[in-house]
Amino acid sequence: MPALPNSARTRAHKPALAIFAAVGGAWVFVLVALGAFTTTIGAGMAFADWPLSNGSVNPKGWLQDIAMFAEHSHRLSGTLMGIITITLAVWLQRTEARPWLRKLGWWSLAIVIIQGIIGGQRVTLDAWHVAGFEMSIGQMLRIPHGILAQIYVCMLIAIAVSLSHRWIEGRTAPVSQGLRQLGFICCSLMLVQLIIAVTMRHNYAGLAIPTFPASNPDGSWWPAIWNFHVAIQFAHRVMAAVLAIVLVWFALKIWTERGTSLAMRCGASVLVGLLGFQIMLGAHIIWSHRAVAVTTGHVLVGACTLATTFWLVWLAHRDLMEQKPSA
Repeated sequence: MPALPNSARTRAHKPALAIFAAVGGAWVFVLVALGAFTTTIGAGMAFADWPLSNGSVNPKGWLQDIAMFAEHSHRLSGTLMGIITITLAVWLQRTEARPWLRKLGWWSLAIVIIQGIIGGQRVTLDAWHVAGFEMSIGQMLRIPHGILAQIYVCMLIAIAVSLSHRWIEGRTAPVSQGLRQLGFICCSLMLVQLIIAVTMRHNYAGLAIPTFPASNPDGSWWPAIWNFHVAIQFAHRVMAAVLAIVLVWFALKIWTERGTSLAMRCGASVLVGLLGFQIMLGAHIIWSHRAVAVTTGHVLVGACTLATTFWLVWLAHRDLMEQKPSA
């Protein structure tokens, strides 16, 4: 489909495109929730083939078997997400004057394609083992799959926000460079925590330290026994403590800085609430011995926390982004 000439592109608010992008941004959380549920109940290999499920797009019995339902629903939702992203990228290319936003659409599509390939290879390479590793190659692919999923969430949030009426037509005072830098630090630390969490989750180390908040039944904080599973679980706890401090600091700076909008200040309040809820869910994972609903909720709330943090950082960069020339 050829792109329209530059004269046909505009920076103006496009209600239909904005609504479509917002729907895509909402649907991605459904995809994350289904992926988290599938992993939590260990249903990633409910079907040994790909892209079809037992050779069909409507495999027999998938609505009655919970493992089949989880995996097939995740595949179907991923397919729909791919269609949404293709449509969004083409729509942006044809109508959007901001070149950085058009590129963001194509990068989102690239991630969807990569995610589909990784998801498929996770199934087809499940039986391929490498000497010295506990996980097969297919099982290892779950780690980049989980990391890219969260990055993709942030990209869709950026596109949807940049197409909103408030972003395009709003007049807000620029925020300080210090606030932007602190937000960047928050997102970077959350990415590190995401890598740790995904590695821990797919190495089944969620209960490697079976007590919380202490690391031992006697109340001591330093683990008595060390191995890879304990180390990755302990690193996850340490990073959670670091993030609790940094994210609250970020929220306080948003609340007290004059240039921030009401939306940003409200978003900072939501961020602190999500942070508290996430910590509570993390504790209950240990206390409930990895209850399915709690564990799935922890992944979903983590994605919401990352998305909210990124949204605030993206808003803080609005004036810088909109100063870029159209093409």
